[in-house]
Amino acid sequence: MQVQKSFQNQHSCLYLVPTPIGNLKDMTYRAVEVLKEVDLILAEDTRHSHYLLSYYQIETPVQSFHEHSSQEKVAAYVEQIKSGQTLALISDAGMPLINDPGHPLVQALLEQGLQVIALPGANAALTALVASGLPANQFTYYGFFPRKKSDQLQLLQDLRGKKQSLIFYESPYRLKTTLKIMASQWSSDTAIVIGRELTKQFEEYLRGSLSEVQAYVADQTIKGEIVLMVHLEEERICQAEELGSEDYKMKVQALMVEKDLSAKAAIKEVANQYQVDKRRVYAAYHELD
Repeated sequence: MQVQKSFQNQHSCLYLVPTPIGNLKDMTYRAVEVLKEVDLILAEDTRHSHYLLSYYQIETPVQSFHEHSSQEKVAAYVEQIKSGQTLALISDAGMPLINDPGHPLVQALLEQGLQVIALPGANAALTALVASGLPANQFTYYGFFPRKKSDQLQLLQDLRGKKQSLIFYESPYRLKTTLKIMASQWSSDTAIVIGRELTKQFEEYLRGSLSEVQAYVADQTIKGEIVLMVHLEEERICQAEELGSEDYKMKVQALMVEKDLSAKAAIKEVANQYQVDKRRVYAAYHELD
């Protein structure tokens, strides 16, 4: 058990300082003040952070700290804080540690009974959610949408029956594929919102049903950083008869990978799961007419 009273006593510590997700003016007064006063700033990419620090005339020394930083480097920073220095950790954009490096350092400091203080500030997921129009009283943030098809299918199937808003980060290059696989699992009127280039000059929100958003982006070249949000309701589940041949094939392939099944066994399980004729799934998997 550890009790941290952050501001009752003056101690050296690590500050977790959010940075803008696009617009440089989104820094708080306190964040700028802290970055000017600490002994050292740890930055995910020092070249990227240079522009922000120059904009606010912050001259504090900066060192690189990223996901590949060694345990020896972590230990060295712990010793610096133990010796009385105060450090700040920033990411390239947004709140540190949210899909960014830093957890090993925070964990090491807490194990030594040292203070870690987070400042409030910009975060792409929450910024997008509150402007999305989707219910924000209950939501789950999943980070980047999985890349492997088997992982995608497993996640989407696990989410069935939930009633909440979901938040994903996604690459513009994978967005169309992601919407397609979502359409194979959820009904066409599932509420979808895409937030793109948040706080920047070309900020854009796409709000609509899954089928509407999918149709819109099909003819568009989507660029920039994307937050993909979905609101699920229990009844908005894709029915078996709506699934196409390609969807059944992907489900069979996913089961073969996840459960190490033969094609025959996976076909049988998919047919049972979706209550369809096994011959239909067999034909889909083997791409028969």
